[in-house]
Amino acid sequence: MTEAAIELRVDSGISLPGCGPLQVALDVRAPRQASLGAVPAVLVCLPGGAMNRRFFDLMPNGDAAGDISFSFARQMAGRGFIVVSIDHLGVGGSDRPEDGFALTPELVVQANQNALRQVLERLRGGGLLADLPPLPDLVAIGVGHSMGAMLTLLQQFHHRSYAGLALLGFSTRGMPEYLIPEAKALAGDTQAVRAQLARLAKATFGVPYPEVKPSPQSNSLFAGGAADPRGVEAIKAARDHMLALPAFMSMLPGNVAPEAAQIDVPLFLALGERDIAGPPHQIPAVFTASRDVSLHILPETGHSHFLFPARTGLFNRLAGWARLVAGGV
Repeated sequence: MTEAAIELRVDSGISLPGCGPLQVALDVRAPRQASLGAVPAVLVCLPGGAMNRRFFDLMPNGDAAGDISFSFARQMAGRGFIVVSIDHLGVGGSDRPEDGFALTPELVVQANQNALRQVLERLRGGGLLADLPPLPDLVAIGVGHSMGAMLTLLQQFHHRSYAGLALLGFSTRGMPEYLIPEAKALAGDTQAVRAQLARLAKATFGVPYPEVKPSPQSNSLFAGGAADPRGVEAIKAARDHMLALPAFMSMLPGNVAPEAAQIDVPLFLALGERDIAGPPHQIPAVFTASRDVSLHILPETGHSHFLFPARTGLFNRLAGWARLVAGGV
């Protein structure tokens, strides 16, 4: 046994009418003490739309002792990192309020920040996982995929939670081809769109927890012809409802461009060659405040990077970058 793992539910700090205090579900996976990096670091992972935290621990056939090559969490733990994977409120094992339209991006970000604070306190103080001593100098690095990357970015903007951000499959391009006409007309006016976010999200989805139904089109969004069939099968366990407001916001052109322009920590941007985020080389330009922006393009890879052969290169590059970020704090 080379690593330890635990599932937790923690207080989100959020209460909504009719449902009381809400809890957030998360996983913590860590190597044994001897495998930790010289400067211990935790990668805090947020899934994208229509996914839950299992996206970061894809295991074919659900076999915990099987092929770990698709599991970001296990691969990064094997490289000496603690990995925390969080379910947004309304998704996966986290509490799901009946009124999903109440889950604004700001509220989801606050819940994730509150969960992060509690986990970091327990890791830095010791006792959360067997064989891990107190880690008072633990460095936190945010990792988000797609919509989760957008929420990671917003969390950094509002709370300065992380020493660096790894944003996977994300850009501020949005997905304008999926917007209703009214939203397209307003897309260039960030303030106007945000003021009407709930109404436009309701008009777009109709329900608070929309689903992406399996279809050739949806399958191509997440995977594509070059994806490993074992990974495609494994990702089914990670499929989930979407959160209407954050999902709609992520679809908007320029979604979080104002906040992105103020992120000043090191950035690692990973895009598949066949991703849905737009031309990869154009994406770094929005991050004008960061002096350290790394771009990694995965060859012949679609949006769900972990399903493709290039994932090993991604794991290695991200691990090397994260060690540099941790060592530079």
